[in-house]
Amino acid sequence: MNIGLIGAGAIGEFLLKEINYSAHDSLTIKSVLVRNREKYQGLESEYGVQLFTDLDGFLDSDIDIVVEAATVEAVKNLLPEIIKKKDAMLISVGALADDELVAEVTGNANEYDHALHLPSGAIGGLDLLQNAQTFGKLDSVTLETRKPAASLVDEAIDEEKVVFEGSAVDAIEQFPKNMNVSIILSFAGVGLRETAVTLIADPNIDKNIHHIKATGDFGEAEFTFKNNPLPENPKTSYLAALSVCGTLERIYKNVKIGS
Repeated sequence: MNIGLIGAGAIGEFLLKEINYSAHDSLTIKSVLVRNREKYQGLESEYGVQLFTDLDGFLDSDIDIVVEAATVEAVKNLLPEIIKKKDAMLISVGALADDELVAEVTGNANEYDHALHLPSGAIGGLDLLQNAQTFGKLDSVTLETRKPAASLVDEAIDEEKVVFEGSAVDAIEQFPKNMNVSIILSFAGVGLRETAVTLIADPNIDKNIHHIKATGDFGEAEFTFKNNPLPENPKTSYLAALSVCGTLERIYKNVKIGS
């Protein structure tokens, strides 16, 4: 499968190293869409890719799927057109808190028969939530996220501080760089407005911790994820980057687990 990559930041470079340097028989990143060709020119020789600065040329290149590793703004500007021509995978899932964008992208995906893949990111257990709400009833899903205090508040604090309580859609609006987890959790479960989110600044931790509770006809479930940061960028979860590689690997496998 030939991949077109949007963005060459921390996750983008991780994917280039992991996929094009490692033994991934079924995966190759062929094309990379960037805004500044001069800045990223070295990627062509280092990873054997072709750089593009225009979307049409990028989409017409030898690629089967587009992987977005850029920004929410890039998703809003580019995804409606991308999904008309190619399958796509999003990392900046916070963009999907926009109901109008979701409606447009879903409509285009259905009309042009292309798939939109949403990796699980920094958490897991999404298969359970999807299964629970398919033919049964999923009553509630809550998310408590703890992050190192310095990443959420400017002042020095000695004790943990709740900086947000509310719905997932409000969480991503107030903390657009910190709450992508709440969006993917909402899409798998009870929805953006029904998913209850608490965000805590904790001066006593050095990694992000996500605790999820779900109840429904199936029973009860709890998950806790303590995420190490991506070595290249402490602000990015290592698991979030791995989830992209894992999702790509599973797309064309004949044996699928939990999907």
